[in-house]
Amino acid sequence: MKAFRLDELEAERAANDGAYLQFLRERNMSVGLYALDAGQVDPQLPHNQDEVYFVVSGRASITVGMETTQVGRGSVVYVPAGVAHKFHHISEDLRVMVVFSPPEG
Repeated sequence: MKAFRLDELEAERAANDGAYLQFLRERNMSVGLYALDAGQVDPQLPHNQDEVYFVVSGRASITVGMETTQVGRGSVVYVPAGVAHKFHHISEDLRVMVVFSPPEG
């Protein structure tokens, strides 16, 4: 079994000065923690993998393709591979669990 604590993952991500920390990689998927602070711009480009976002904390909007919705703690968003997407109007520091399938990279 592999088990993780969100507070420890957040500390590791912050210590590495990155917005993204991949903490699990398996044959069919990878999982990471993505962080964007209030007012920050989301620089990501479309990915070659399907992905699911689970919002752990914070508030923002996300646009996937031509659709936009508000997200907050507990929101889940599916993004198909190759589709443009960005978080924006980040009003509270955003922490998002990201699942990629197949694994990212």
